[in-house]
Amino acid sequence: MREVFHQSLEEVQERLVEISELVTVAIEKATKAFENGDVSLAEEVIAGDAHIDERAVSLDELAIEILAMQQPVARDLRIVVTALRASASIERMGDLAEHIAQLTRLRYPERAIPQGLRKTFTKMGKHDVEIARQLTELLRTEDLAIAEQIRNADDEVDELHASVFDKVLGAHTAEDVAAVVDATLASRYHERFADHAVGVAKKMIYLATGDWTVDDDPEG
Repeated sequence: MREVFHQSLEEVQERLVEISELVTVAIEKATKAFENGDVSLAEEVIAGDAHIDERAVSLDELAIEILAMQQPVARDLRIVVTALRASASIERMGDLAEHIAQLTRLRYPERAIPQGLRKTFTKMGKHDVEIARQLTELLRTEDLAIAEQIRNADDEVDELHASVFDKVLGAHTAEDVAAVVDATLASRYHERFADHAVGVAKKMIYLATGDWTVDDDPEG
């Protein structure tokens, strides 16, 4: 019976890694589509979000079943609780990748990125992709050093996000309205994507140490 239980816990971790891998692919495609105005790539992201949602629901169902049937304690309980909370954050990261793709589709055949902000959004996109890859590795290995790397990369995204606002504040003519809205939304999506990754990283620290710190967690 204990062997079956531990197999279920391993499956929880494997499913969490799988969802993170799917989100990594989504943000890779979404940021590339956004940068290049590639509507077909954007459509792939939008269509693929339903699969991410399905896998997250499946993981949650497994975790709830373990809680109900096995009544885990100590670290085993932390694994299940962490998985439930982390899956919600990672699923939300998938939604944010989809939102970036939707902006690309909305403005096609034009690019959603204003000319003066393209380098900034390219940097933000690269950071988000790297953060997603790091998060997958953290979930797979539980190497807490990666959590700090994610935190540092999030700081970089925050700085870029702030610079976007500085630039769009100077756009005030009627023809700039759509570009300002697009830039503001896209920057927020990129910034929130990184924030949720930090939240998951903190949950992994909780899993390893039992210490939960709620300051600056994106979910409060």
